[in-house]
Amino acid sequence: MLELRLVQGSLLKKVLEAIKELVTDANFDCSGTGFSLQAMDSSHVALVALLLRSEGFEHYRCDRNLSMGMNLGNMAKMLRCAGNDDIITIKADDGSDTVTFMFESPNQDKIADFEMKLMDIDSEHLGIPDSEYQAIVRMPSSEFSSICKDLSSIGDTVIISVTKEGVKFSTAGDIGTANIVCRQNNTVDKPEQSTIIEMQEPVSLTFALRYMNSFTKASHQPLF
Repeated sequence: MLELRLVQGSLLKKVLEAIKELVTDANFDCSGTGFSLQAMDSSHVALVALLLRSEGFEHYRCDRNLSMGMNLGNMAKMLRCAGNDDIITIKADDGSDTVTFMFESPNQDKIADFEMKLMDIDSEHLGIPDSEYQAIVRMPSSEFSSICKDLSSIGDTVIISVTKEGVKFSTAGDIGTANIVCRQNNTVDKPEQSTIIEMQEPVSLTFALRYMNSFTKASHQPLF
């Protein structure tokens, strides 16, 4: 028996909107530690690893380890039927080929439930090795998201260059070029707005902006 009750239902909606464009079908694994997913996109370029810890749920019951194959596009369609303030409950019986999503309004004057068929999906868990990085940049996710969105209107790729002075984002396209530099700053009274660079040596790498913009959808920003 699986029963998970998430008071902040908008969180699950937001997560699905972020990953459904990268991954079509995937297994959600439920265990005593949490509700998780690990999958690669069809091009095997990006790895999505998601964990919703058990302590983040108001009620969490998972009698045994369970793997549920779902089409993320269909799951997202069902979750769109939930209001941003709704409480979401996920239920599944042992051996069942369906999963139920229940949406409750905060004052409980409206309750809706949707049942979705599960899929048999062959997948393997990939080991994610610990890595030593030559540079680590910590900056506001909203700032990074805005930069990636702005640059994608100019070019298809972004070169991210890191020095002790700051991090530079560069792109080029048919209409021209663009460069954005975020200098290192440590805002003591508002640490969440700081840009902090830890660097062993300068780094310059190129990334597809399509993937960067997909990744930034998972950052903590308001739902509209």
